[in-house]
Amino acid sequence: MKTIFKKTSEYFYKSPILTTLMFSFIGSFFLGIILWIIGIIKDSSNFYYSDIFKVQLLIFIFMLVIVLTIENMVFLFIKPKTEEEEKAIKRWEVVAMVIGAAFSFLCIALTNIVFYDWNMQLYNNEMHTPISTKTFLTVGVIVLVAAVGYIILRFFPITKLPPLFAVFCISALYLGMAECILWCVQIFNISDTNMVLLCLFPFNGILIAIRTIRDVVYKKTYESKNTSHKLRHIVMLLNNASNWPWIAFITAIPLLGIIVAVLILFGQEPDSLIKAWTQTANWNMSQKIAPQNIIRDEHYLCTVAAGGHGTIVKPLRTGKRHGHRVIVNRQLCIANAFEQLLQERTPNFHHFVRATYDKIGYPIARHIQSPYVADAIYFIMKPLEWIFIFSLYLFDTKPENRIAVQYPHSAPPIFYNVK
Repeated sequence: MKTIFKKTSEYFYKSPILTTLMFSFIGSFFLGIILWIIGIIKDSSNFYYSDIFKVQLLIFIFMLVIVLTIENMVFLFIKPKTEEEEKAIKRWEVVAMVIGAAFSFLCIALTNIVFYDWNMQLYNNEMHTPISTKTFLTVGVIVLVAAVGYIILRFFPITKLPPLFAVFCISALYLGMAECILWCVQIFNISDTNMVLLCLFPFNGILIAIRTIRDVVYKKTYESKNTSHKLRHIVMLLNNASNWPWIAFITAIPLLGIIVAVLILFGQEPDSLIKAWTQTANWNMSQKIAPQNIIRDEHYLCTVAAGGHGTIVKPLRTGKRHGHRVIVNRQLCIANAFEQLLQERTPNFHHFVRATYDKIGYPIARHIQSPYVADAIYFIMKPLEWIFIFSLYLFDTKPENRIAVQYPHSAPPIFYNVK
C-alpha cells in the first residue's frame, strides 16, 4: 500500500494536472456506470443511449471538482519536500482556482439566481442576489486585494519580502478568507445541491490560503538584529515568522480600514461590507423581505401583462391563477371572460379552443423574454381583444361584471338571493 501511494505521489508531482484528470475520469467512469445501471433498473423505458455522452460529461465535471477538493485537503497536511514538488503544487493551485471559478459560474447559471436587489420584482422561481448589487465594488476590491496578497506570497521569493509587507499580505488573505466564509454562510442550504456546490470554490480558496500562510511561515526565518531599545521588541516579533499569523490578524483591521476609506471616495458606504450580506432577501443573513414572486405560466397573455412596459400593457392589479400571484391587465381579463362565456354557452367548442390555445400559448410564452416582445404581442392581440369585448357585450347581460371578477385575489363572494 505504501509503495502504491509513493508511486502515485511521484507521478502526481511530475504531472499534477494530468493525474487529476486521470483520477476524475476513472471516478466519473465508475460513477456513471453505477448511475446508468440504477437508471435502467428503475425505468428502462426512459433510457436513451444518445444521452450517455452528455450525462457522462456532467459527471466528469462534477467528479473533477470533487477530486480537486480532496487533493486540496490532502495537501494541507502534506508538505512538498523539494523545490520541484513545490512548483508542481503551485501549478496545480492555479489550475484548480481557474476550474473552480468556471464551475461556480456554471452552477450560478444553472440556478434561479438573478442579480437583482431584494426590492425588485421577480418572476416564477427566480431568486434575488445573495450580495447587494450596491456593494459589488466593496466585495470585489477585497477579493482583488486577497488575490494580490496570495500572488505575492506564493510566487515571489519570500526572502526578498520585508517582514511587515509580508504580514500585510497575510492580512489580505485573512480578508479574502472572511469573504469566503461569509459567502458560504449566506448561501448554504443542505437541501439544495446547487448551493452546496457553490460553497466548494470558496472552501478550496480557504484551504489554499491556509496552506500559503503555513508555507510562508515555514520557509521564512529572520535573525534578530541590533536596534534601538525602544523598537527591539517589535523587531523581534516581526523577525520571528511564527508570529506573523497572529500579527496579520491584528493588522487586518487597519488594512480593512484603509480599503474602506478609499472605497468611500468612490461612493461606497462605510458599512458596505455588512450591508453586502444583510441588504438581501431570502438568504441566511438577509434582513429584508422581498415582494412575492409573480408567476409567468403557460398563459402567454399573463406573460405579456407581467413582462411588458407598464405604459403599454397597462397592468391593473395582481390576481390569482392556479394558486399563484400574477399581474393582470384589462386585455387578460377580457380574454379570460370571453373564454368563460364560451365554456358556459358552447362547452364543446370551448374545449377545442382551449386545446388549441394550450398548444400555441406555452411555446409563445417561452419566447417572451423581452418587454419589447411582450409589447408587440399586446398590440398583435388588440384586434382579438376588440372581437372578445364585442362578443361579451353582444351575448352577456353584465359584461363588465364578468370582466371585473377575472383573476381575483381570493374566491369571489357568493351572493344569495333574498326573498
